[in-house]
Amino acid sequence: PIAIDSNICNLILSPKSRLQQIITFISPDPALLLSFHHNPHAPLAATGSMMGSQLTVSPHLSASVLCPKPFTPVARRLAIGHPALKARPGSVHAQREGDSAAAEGPSRRTALAMGAAAAGVVLPGLANVSPAAATSAAASVGGDAALCRTAAAGARASVRSPVPIAQLAEGSLEARAADTIRVGQSGLETTPIGVGAWSWGDRSGYWGYGGDYNKDTNLEAYKALVDSKIGLIDTAEVYGFGFSEEFIGEFMRQTGTAPAIATKFAPLPWRFTQNSVVDACKASLARLGIEKMALYQQHWPAFGTNWWCSDAFIQGLADCQLQGLTEAVGVSNFKPERVRTASSILKDRGVSLASNQVQYSLLYRAPETNGVADATREAGATLIAYSPLCQGLLTGKYTQDNLPGGARALVINDERVRAVQPLLGLMRDIGSAHGGKTCGQVAINWTICKGALPIPGAKNAKQAKEAAGGFGWRMSDDEVAALDEASDRIPSSTGAPFEKW
Repeated sequence: PIAIDSNICNLILSPKSRLQQIITFISPDPALLLSFHHNPHAPLAATGSMMGSQLTVSPHLSASVLCPKPFTPVARRLAIGHPALKARPGSVHAQREGDSAAAEGPSRRTALAMGAAAAGVVLPGLANVSPAAATSAAASVGGDAALCRTAAAGARASVRSPVPIAQLAEGSLEARAADTIRVGQSGLETTPIGVGAWSWGDRSGYWGYGGDYNKDTNLEAYKALVDSKIGLIDTAEVYGFGFSEEFIGEFMRQTGTAPAIATKFAPLPWRFTQNSVVDACKASLARLGIEKMALYQQHWPAFGTNWWCSDAFIQGLADCQLQGLTEAVGVSNFKPERVRTASSILKDRGVSLASNQVQYSLLYRAPETNGVADATREAGATLIAYSPLCQGLLTGKYTQDNLPGGARALVINDERVRAVQPLLGLMRDIGSAHGGKTCGQVAINWTICKGALPIPGAKNAKQAKEAAGGFGWRMSDDEVAALDEASDRIPSSTGAPFEKW
């Protein structure tokens, strides 16, 4: 134990806190765990000052100090003398005045750090901190595990730099909340979020159309998204076997509104030529009742009977733009090699690849590691994220007593719901720190922070309004990094098979 001088004041305690046993502080240095052992009978000023306490060092764990500048000399002295740090004297440091931790409030950062482990969120270098020990430490300062969980962001960022929140498409998204964004290098501008109309008029039985929702419900969703200033609707010719496009066209005419429409060409087995793409585009425009769409995309790669038609279909997309049928063109579910080929073919025609639409969410982050995000960025295109809510799993609405039926039960089951609870807990706490945002809104905002354009599904007005709450604000990089870390602990969702074709 090393005595602390009485001039060290304003420890990381709120005026209402009372230290009972131990506080563990997480900090930038991955070599030390510094714990304050305080006699509860010793005086504790309202400001959080502490007299006559002791500091102990445990070299086998990873953490150090998050506290105001007055602590720096003691921390440095400890670093120089500690056997684990002899080669790196002075490497332990405290937060400097004016940085983000001080602005945020020390008690919140401390609770956050301890709560990360209490919530079961493993931070880099902190595998030896048990949830039970962290919960005990949090309780000792009157912290609650819910508040503590949100601190995973600050704590984790202190240990190592977070995953870069780089744009997935150069120039496509601002690193801030924005009213509009440019899709790829095209002239298309839209809101940072769209709504997916996969479920509208669905006749496959997957979404339960005709049961808990119908056409009128979809109309209310449309009105709500327009009222909420969401400017993009994504659909496809195969959604509802044409009903989704028809519904959108009717809704636009009924309401006198005209959001940007993105739809998709399906490379069906009997389609072989670039002209089939143009014909399909014109058919979609007829169902929508418009002369020009915002974005036309190839829904999945060519395979099977028309595997050899891939280049022809991309040529067809170029034809659609050059003929004035669409403002921009993109692809969907394309792996890196296909993205690069499509971009090259389009470039030779004087057309840019605006987007690659793929599954991307906190529970499916494969694009970050399989080269898809990199290839999309290199092409100057925007990564459009479908299923950013993982078909509702990330909204927190499903429980062990409330699971979806039908085919979706294969995706969202009891085991899956239990596995995501720690992540949902962190999302709730981050949402609370941003004025009461929901889990779904946090999930959507995460994709925006990652540089993607999310298109969550919304089959009713409530879902459309909730989706709208996912933009117009921005999580900190620390919070995004904490969500990354929490999601890493959960098995990934299954990707679509054609992503690898």
